[in-house]
Amino acid sequence: MSSENLMTLNLKIWRQKNNKEKGEIVDYTIDGISPDASFLEMLDILNEKLIKEGSDPVAYDHDCREGICGMCSLMINGQAHGPEAETTTCQLHMRKYKDGDTIVIEPFRARAFPVLKDLMIDRQAFDDIIAAGGFVNVNTGNPQDANAILVPKENAELAMDAASCIGCAACVASCKNASAMLFVSAKVSQLALLPQGQVEADERVKNMVLKMDELGFGNCTNEAECEASCPKGISISNIARLNRDFLKAAVTSND
Repeated sequence: MSSENLMTLNLKIWRQKNNKEKGEIVDYTIDGISPDASFLEMLDILNEKLIKEGSDPVAYDHDCREGICGMCSLMINGQAHGPEAETTTCQLHMRKYKDGDTIVIEPFRARAFPVLKDLMIDRQAFDDIIAAGGFVNVNTGNPQDANAILVPKENAELAMDAASCIGCAACVASCKNASAMLFVSAKVSQLALLPQGQVEADERVKNMVLKMDELGFGNCTNEAECEASCPKGISISNIARLNRDFLKAAVTSND
């Protein structure tokens, strides 16, 4: 590639040794960045440069680099996953930026997601919510025929849409209340919309919402930043379903 197409960028990156110490924004300048490089490849190049200089590389989460796992979550210039709609950080490319741009890179911030180091956060809270109710009991024995349980096409599609949530936490990071309602509603909906999820439906929604509140996530105030920042386009209609199911469960509960 012609050197005329390569970019020099000014990076402002959050550095924090661990969750006990205070962090700060540190300035870096990096050059020779191809517009075809992914955002994480750009950070890899920065880290190679820091290692050669004898400095501590920037710690950040990543895994699949295919937009599937959600590990790559970063706040980029104040936007969860950056400026491109329905795109994870690992699928964001540097062609979205211009030579000489300044890019501010921070971890997702929420009380329930403590910073482990630099741009890495602990998302154990999401696992705890899933453990509180995101399962289906299945009787053992011979499996049923594939067409034995009929599912309306609309419900099947809505359940699949909800199941596409990758648990990246962009919804929490973009919400001024650090609400996890979009995540929880997606995980509740993907089961509540299917016949197999009906047995535990009431207990599931109550337990997952109560666990969400216990872990310190905020409440939803219907401003839809979560939907706008979600890399999988999860609809806030799931939050409405969650609220209806929770109210129904609370009214009919014997507790």
